Amino acid sequence: MTVELAVVFPVVMVVALVAVNALAFFSACAEFDRVGRNAVRIHAASPAYEQGIDQSIALVQADLDASLDAVNVECSVSASRNHLGHATFELTLRYWPTLFGLGLRSEVFGVPLPSLVHIERMTVDVYKPGMLL
Repeated sequence: MTVELAVVFPVVMVVALVAVNALAFFSACAEFDRVGRNAVRIHAASPAYEQGIDQSIALVQADLDASLDAVNVECSVSASRNHLGHATFELTLRYWPTLFGLGLRSEVFGVPLPSLVHIERMTVDVYKPGMLL
């Protein structure tokens, strides 16, 4: 029975590690989507007078940074305009897996660990307040 435990225990730990990181990533994605959509809706769909797209990006980024303050999560915001005046915001979430939340490892045995990426795109009409496309 000891031999069986010695063989099965590492496999169970790896499965548990993957499950914990997957659930943490899904939780971060859900919060990121909720906060990001609200931030774009508030700051970009009805901009203040003389507010440019760069200021909207900074405001959305500030909201994301305030809400998602985990060590292993990084958010970025970019935007572009098309010929119709619509602005497309691209919100990117990067998540680095942890060892049950204890430490960040960038590599294991010389193999670099990739980050998990979640991208959300929203197009808004900056001339009609509140219009999300």
